Formats: sequence, structure tokens, C-alpha cells
Amino acid sequence: MSTRALLEVIALDAEDAIAARAGGADRLELVTDMAADGLTPSAGTVAAIRAAVDIPLRVMLRLADGFAAADVDRLVRAAGEMRGAGAEEFVLGFLDAHGGVDLDAVERVVAALDGCRWTFHRAIDRAADRDALRKQLDGLPGLDTYLTAGAATGVDDGFPTLLAEAARHGEQGYEPRILVGGGLRLDHVPSLRAAGIDAFHIGGAARSEGWSGPVSAEAVGEWRRVLDGA
Repeated sequence: MSTRALLEVIALDAEDAIAARAGGADRLELVTDMAADGLTPSAGTVAAIRAAVDIPLRVMLRLADGFAAADVDRLVRAAGEMRGAGAEEFVLGFLDAHGGVDLDAVERVVAALDGCRWTFHRAIDRAADRDALRKQLDGLPGLDTYLTAGAATGVDDGFPTLLAEAARHGEQGYEPRILVGGGLRLDHVPSLRAAGIDAFHIGGAARSEGWSGPVSAEAVGEWRRVLDGA
């Protein structure tokens, strides 16, 4: 069995996708508008990226800044449009006004995905009760990953939570893979790998000029080398 760690890179367009693939990314997260921390891209962008690269990609289903679902009917329609553009995997996550999971919204969107695999994103880092959220979502079709920094403020503060949740792998609500992202640095990798975490998500770190520039194959390649050597 391969022990290769998964490296997921945020891509905004086909240029990003091609560079990420060249650098050694295993999967892409497709978004637009990083000023709002990533919203649903256009169907045209998804189709163009799908045509440009052959690695797996996950498409964000999020229509506005924040973690409220807002218009669930629009989210369901967006899911259908993304599937029509070639998307087969997704990223989503909604909270209610009290910081609990908005289970009705999540279930309605997941039903529209019809069994596609998906990630519950960093809304978990804003949840009032992470453990309760995991248990409420347990068993939903297609949920195979949590994208998390362990804390809303990033990996530095969330390290103890990440290690504790990794140690609970296999328990109810803790079967999905932990995908670490949000203030992730290369120096975090050895300790996370030693704890059994094997999936990593980068956005700005994949861009030598930050969000003002495109994904750099060289920057992604540095992450690939570190992950392969960890």
C-alpha cells in the first residue's frame, strides 16, 4: 500500500491547475474570490480546468462569505451546474446562527450530489462543538474528509486539536480523513505525519507571489518533496 501523502492545492483557473499538477499536486480545490475565502466558481471555469488536467478536483459549494447556507435552493442548483460541467467531488459546510451544523442545508445539498464524495470544510473550525458536529454528520453519503486547521486562527493554535482528532480515527464521527489546511507551513509537516495525518491543503503557500500571482509549480514542488520525505 502506498504511503504517499495527499497534497491538495487551491486553483482559481486552468493556469493554476496546470502548474499545481506539474508541481506534484494530487488533487485540486476549485474556488473563486479568495477575498471571501473561496466561493463557488463558474461552470465554465470548472469545465476548463477539467479539460486542462486529469487529476481529481473538488469544487467549492459556497455562495457568500461566512458559513451560513443562506439560499439552499441556489446551492442545490449550483451543485447540478457543477456536475454538468464535469465535477465529481465537492467541498461544502454550513453552520447555523449558534455555531451548530446546519444539518438540513447540508443534507439537501448532499442529496443533490447523489453519492459524490465531498469534504466538510473549515466551518468545523468555527463550530461551537466540533465533536457534536462530527457525530451529527456521521454516515452522510460521500463524506470522506474534514478540511481543518484545528482552530479558527490556524494550525499553530489548532495543533493540539489536530493531534487529538487524529488519535481518535476510527471512532464514530472520526472515520473521515483529516485534511490539514489554514496557516499550514512546511515545518508543521513532520509532527503531523508522525501523528498519522496524511493529507495537506495549501493555497497562498502554493504561490510565490501570494494571492496576487498564479500557482507556482516550483512552490508546489517544494511541498511535494517535503511530504515525500517526511
